[in-house]
Amino acid sequence: MKNQFTAYVQREGEWFIATSPEVPEANGQGHSKDECLRSLASAIELVFEERRASARNE
Repeated sequence: MKNQFTAYVQREGEWFIATSPEVPEANGQGHSKDECLRSLASAIELVFEERRASARNE
């Protein structure tokens, strides 16, 4: 199953920065837009892995 999230990307000097309003804890960065979006996707995966682990331990 694949999920889709909104990504806001902005350029900060030489870097691209991405955030997602659906997962505010996650952000991505990179020297290209594609690298930035891959970084954001990885960060979102980590957030959800942590949420699943926390839910199992409650």
